[in-house]
Amino acid sequence: MPLYREWSSDPYSLAAIWKIEEPESFFLERTGLPPLDIKAEKRRIERAAGRFLLKHLKEDFPLLNIKPDEYDKPRVDNNEYYFSISHSWPYVAAVVSPYVECGIDIQCWHPRMEALQHKFLSDYEQGLMRGDSQLITLAWCVKEAAYKWQGRRGVEFADHMNIRKIEQNNHDFHINIFMQLTDPQMEILSQGIVKQDFACAYVVHNRIFHPFIK
Repeated sequence: MPLYREWSSDPYSLAAIWKIEEPESFFLERTGLPPLDIKAEKRRIERAAGRFLLKHLKEDFPLLNIKPDEYDKPRVDNNEYYFSISHSWPYVAAVVSPYVECGIDIQCWHPRMEALQHKFLSDYEQGLMRGDSQLITLAWCVKEAAYKWQGRRGVEFADHMNIRKIEQNNHDFHINIFMQLTDPQMEILSQGIVKQDFACAYVVHNRIFHPFIK
């Protein structure tokens, strides 16, 4: 079973990373979901694997109730669980919490990430990353995770979510992000993982709070 990692991402949340090695039928049989109407096979498997991972983390997760809210953020009825899913073939990551909004992102290494950094990093942030392609990819994951946590449209990654500090401990990173569009504006914490195949980042909570947007 290719469960890459499972852990408590903070006192309120559970997270996991899965490496896809199974056929689509494996995930559909274990979730009871019908095949998705998506032509690309990899995309179908990623979607099914993400929902399987939610069920793995919380056996009673109501998969059939997932639907987008007015901002296209996936939710379930009455916010019984908050959750976030990300996939970058062949990896899928998910985080689930009954208490707090979630955000997670995973990205396998891509040779163009360094050339694209100006689109999502300010000049100051680019200096923090020092031209390191792995750190640049991690920064992308951090901002994607923060975007999913915030759950609103109209966000400019380079302007509205500012990485203030990044600290490394072996393969783990602690990243502070200042959120410009919350009310009040606030600094949130993300943790990041850098491995041989991918970078992954997720929002970490030290108390129960939910973003309120201006």
